[in-house]
Formats: sequence, structure tokens, C-alpha cells
Amino acid sequence: MTTLTDTTPQAAPATKAPATARRHADGMAVASFVLGLVGTLVLNLVLGPCALILGGLALSRGTTRRGRALLGLALGVVDLILLATLATTDGTVSWHIGG
Repeated sequence: MTTLTDTTPQAAPATKAPATARRHADGMAVASFVLGLVGTLVLNLVLGPCALILGGLALSRGTTRRGRALLGLALGVVDLILLATLATTDGTVSWHIGG
């Protein structure tokens, strides 16, 4: 009588995956903050939504840099409000100084 042994590969312990995911979430939080900050000066139509998306993803993935993710969300909203204000007052979507 022969016995069958289980030859299916066993999964490795999942200790590295959460640490890697958290590190990626921390990177997203910082990127959200930086994009939101830069978006207040240039390309707020593009960088504002990117900051919102990255900040939301970082928070949903459990970042340890929660404050930066929240600042990124706030700055993304400010970018879009700034864009709407510029578009309605000047009829443009960019900054300009002078007359």
C-alpha cells in the first residue's frame, strides 16, 4: 500500500507582506502631501486629484503617516478650489502676476 504525500507548496509566512504594504502606504501619504503642495502652484488640475487619490489610498491601507495623508487630502481639495476660483474670476486655469 502506497501513501500519497502532500506535495503542494506551502505558502510562506505573511510577515513581510504587511510591512511592505505599510511602507507603500507611507510612501503614498508622503507623495500625496508633496503633490498637493506643488499643485497649489502649478498643474492644480492634474496634481489635485492625484493628491486626493493617493491620500485616500494611503489612509485605506493603514499608513503610519496619517497626518501627511490627511494634509495631502486637504491640499488636493485646496488645489481644486483654487482651480475653480481661478477659472471663474480670470477665465484661466493658471497663475499670472501683473496686469
